[in-house]
Amino acid sequence: MPGRGVGIVKIEIRGVERLSFRERQVVTMKEMGYSTDYIAKQLGLVASTVSTLYSRARTKGYEVVIIIPGQNLGIFGTQEEEEDKA
Repeated sequence: MPGRGVGIVKIEIRGVERLSFRERQVVTMKEMGYSTDYIAKQLGLVASTVSTLYSRARTKGYEVVIIIPGQNLGIFGTQEEEEDKA
């Protein structure tokens, strides 16, 4: 059933407060799967700068957490099903 119980997947970067603004930009785009060349073009940087920023951010430590609503995994019913049980 299309559209049934579909939620939004969220990405959270923990420890982002330790990163500079540019490092945050690069980390976010890298974690979304973009290539170094694409990130460089989008941010108006050269690829080596993107690589340096990413490497520096990794040494500062951060953690990426993906938050997936249970409905997306098919382990919880829809809101109507939950209300019927009550």
